[in-house]
Amino acid sequence: MTEEELMKILNKEKKTNFSKKVVITVIFLNIIFTTAIMYLFWQTGNEPSSLVVAWFGFTGVELWSLAGIKKKKEGNNG
Repeated sequence: MTEEELMKILNKEKKTNFSKKVVITVIFLNIIFTTAIMYLFWQTGNEPSSLVVAWFGFTGVELWSLAGIKKKKEGNNG
């Protein structure tokens, strides 16, 4: 195995690890956000529906974009 092949493998693993970290972070933030909104609803009886829609819209688009980037890169490599 040449040094160039080894660097390609290592760079691919770094990119994969980054995308996995982003997905885990988004899921963790969604759990925290949901918990905070549930607590807020329990305290006030009001739900900030536009904030909920905006938050999950944002995180959904982030994950969808990340998946699209990954799919495009895999298509170019394959």
